[in-house]
Amino acid sequence: MSSNIPSMDFDLYGEQQLLNPFDNYRMLRDKGPLVYLENLDMYVAARYRDVKEILSRPDVFVSGKGVMMNDTVNGIFAGGIGLCSDGEEHRRIRRVESRPLNPRMLRELRDTITSEAEAVVNEVTQQRRFNAATKLAQYLPLRIVSNLVGLPEEGRERMLLWAAANFDSFGPLNERASGALGVFDEMVGYAMTQCVPAKLKPGSWAAMLHEAAENGEISENDAKLMALSYVAPSLDTTIFATSSAIWLFANHPEQWQILRDRPTLIPNAINEVIRIESPIQGFSRVAAEAFDLDGVTIPANSRVIVLFGSANRDERQWGNPDVFDIQRPGVSEHVGFGYGEHVCIGNNLARMEISALFTALIPKVERFELLSEERVLNSTLRGFSELDVTIH
Repeated sequence: MSSNIPSMDFDLYGEQQLLNPFDNYRMLRDKGPLVYLENLDMYVAARYRDVKEILSRPDVFVSGKGVMMNDTVNGIFAGGIGLCSDGEEHRRIRRVESRPLNPRMLRELRDTITSEAEAVVNEVTQQRRFNAATKLAQYLPLRIVSNLVGLPEEGRERMLLWAAANFDSFGPLNERASGALGVFDEMVGYAMTQCVPAKLKPGSWAAMLHEAAENGEISENDAKLMALSYVAPSLDTTIFATSSAIWLFANHPEQWQILRDRPTLIPNAINEVIRIESPIQGFSRVAAEAFDLDGVTIPANSRVIVLFGSANRDERQWGNPDVFDIQRPGVSEHVGFGYGEHVCIGNNLARMEISALFTALIPKVERFELLSEERVLNSTLRGFSELDVTIH
């Protein structure tokens, strides 16, 4: 451990911390650019400036050794998916992964997403009372993404369970993450046995991966693992962003009224939701060499946890960071989708889905009334499993 970095015995992945992280994030930010976590033998960066610096230096803070907080899952994914690769290998994988998410392909999806959004909004507004975390937030990602990826019907019903376990297994191997590994193994097994050309929907995203493998751009094994990188991130992150938005608007009806009056604010509102309730709270990087970060030295070969959720609430960057304000200037600078060459490749699809939902909701909903809520307990994700609302 570097002598000029404060050290703490602090459980960043404890249950109460995951459910209510923001006071402790502030404590970590106040201690300095980096804090050494004794129980994990890892460093943590919690300030916006330092998080962005780390994400902007992939030559120093590498992803190829995995971005998770345990060696088991890092060993499975390292080098095989864009999230866990570096340099030319990363660019090669990302070229293939991002093919179905290019602007032209997304434009072709717009009408489908709009009509599906209108259909689910018509249904829930007729019901008046519903679970927004499942009935509304899950609808588009499951309907759109599972279809586009093109995996066999058998097993699709377990996608949400797999996605949650995928992110839970990213944490240190405590009891919760260890329990998720069994489900994670099932997901990997499904990819290896079912994500094969004969079982895939022709023209689907997964089929495109195997076409790339046939062309020698990636390996067959990579094609199977990369199909998972479409499924898990495209589901829970969009679902949790959507349910968080409903929760925020229910608690801040004046912000919903502003959005109703000015629908052109939808893109800014989505950014503000992602900033204040970041669905992915953080990943990690490994310092390939000793590096000076804001006056402190990170030792070479150290693993650094990069807290997106804390950076997005850093008072050094944001005025009144804990206030939900859909008119906030400069909010597009949040790091909720990551930053730099590893920025989330699906973020434009997520924005399109959430935008379509709120475009459909605005003329039909005067306000959301929150009746009950239950947060998901997950090592990486922040969101809701239950969000019972009535609409007026």
